Amino acid sequence: MAQDLDPRLLSMLVCPVTKEALIYDRAAQELISKGAGLAYPVRDGIPVMLPEEARRIAD
Repeated sequence: MAQDLDPRLLSMLVCPVTKEALIYDRAAQELISKGAGLAYPVRDGIPVMLPEEARRIAD
């Protein structure tokens, strides 16, 4: 079951690589950074904001 991310938390999080805002993909449980081309996982409701843990996404 997909969890929602607290909107206040989402508004404070930025990509550690580009410092841009992130897009929350609830179905995939990922935070997307279009500028960096990375998808950061959200595990048990906790964003994992480590570039080495992120998945590369296609443009």
